[in-house]
Parts: sequence; C-alpha cells; structure tokens
Amino acid sequence: MGNSPGSPDAPVALITGGGSGIGAAVARRLLDAGHRVTVTGRSEERLRSFAAERGDPGTLLTVAGSTTDYDCVQSAVDRTLERYGRLDTVVANAGTATHDSVAEGDPAGWTDMVLTNVLGPAFLVRASVDALKESRGRIVLVGSVAGFVPTPGNLYGATKWAVTGLAENTRRQVTEWGVGVTLIAPGRVETPFWDGYGSLPPGHLLTADQIADSVVWAIRQPEGVDVNTVVVRPIGQPN
Repeated sequence: MGNSPGSPDAPVALITGGGSGIGAAVARRLLDAGHRVTVTGRSEERLRSFAAERGDPGTLLTVAGSTTDYDCVQSAVDRTLERYGRLDTVVANAGTATHDSVAEGDPAGWTDMVLTNVLGPAFLVRASVDALKESRGRIVLVGSVAGFVPTPGNLYGATKWAVTGLAENTRRQVTEWGVGVTLIAPGRVETPFWDGYGSLPPGHLLTADQIADSVVWAIRQPEGVDVNTVVVRPIGQPN
C-alpha cells in the first residue's frame, strides 16, 4: 500500500469472526499488505492463537465478544479508533448455521443464528458508520450464494437473503457520504462453517484464502469505485 506497517497513514480494518476461516484469511492478507487490523470473535482462545501465529504484532488488535451484542460491537469500534486513530474498512464476516430445516429442525438454535447473521452486520454498520464517513471507507458484508438461491426449508439461507437486502439498503444510504458497500457471496467454502454439519459437502470447494482474495480485491478498489455484489462459486457448483 506504500505505507510501512504501523504507520499512522496505514489503512485500518475491523473484521468480525476473524479468528478462523474466511475472516482470519482476510486478516492475514491485510496484515501482509501493511494494514492495521482489529479482529473480533467469541473465542478468546482462538483469537490468542491467531495473534500468536502472527507473532503478536503491534498492527493487530484482538477483541473478544459477540456480534449479537451492540455494546460489544461498539466497544470493538471504539478500541480500534483509540488504538489506531482511524477506521477505513469493516468486514462483517461473523456467521453461523444450524444446518437444519424450518419443518424438521431444532428451533433452539435459530435465535442465535438469526441474531448473528442479520443483526450482527447491522450492528457493525451502525457502530462504524461515523468513522467510515470520515475516512470515506468501505463496508464489506460476507453473505452467501444461499442469499440468492432458495434451498428447501433452509432458514440459514433466509438469513443470508436478509444480508443481501441489507447490503443494498445500506449502500443506498451511505453512498452519498462517500462510503462504499460490497457484498461478497461465497458458494461452498472449506471452513469450520461445516463443523456442525458433520462432514464437508461433496464436490470441489473454495478455500478461505480464495474468498479472502475477493474481499481484499474489493477493499483495494481505487477511490471512487464501488464494487457492490460479488458472487463466488467453485467451478462445479450448479446452484
């Protein structure tokens, strides 16, 4: 980026759900590119492990907390601004899935999924928008192909349809303030997302690094350019 790591001019990004999977892959890419990065997640242990893997650099701040709690999200934004003095990009990556159906699933897990996948990104936008106005920054929402293609009984998909709508609704409001909004909608990706499912889906899967490439590409678009919707499937995934 032309800035040395830790420079007060180096861009700053905040990534939710950044301790593993796509979020961690994005954080690695941005750190390597000279960004200063805040990573949030529910697991303090996972965040510590990620920071240790990176050598605990001064350009990485980890904040444990849930994206379903607005105070936690606001605190992560506030701590980022206190540490780095600015905020250029937020990546709403935290998400979860119950891998069941509305007709046969267990409703006990649905509330957390809806709050994490829908309210979490909205909380992040609300908490960060004033700082992003100042930096004329970018909002990246990680959605899903499931937010474009209906699947029988899939409540997770319904939450991602909500993210698809949230991305465009947010863009229509914040674009006049110079803030960009990008929805990255992955198809099947090999990440811990599938842990609750019991096995990986069949066929070729994208890697978290491949999706991170798309996220970072969107973040690094030239000033004045707003890439809005990027759907990324592995070749071989028909729907």
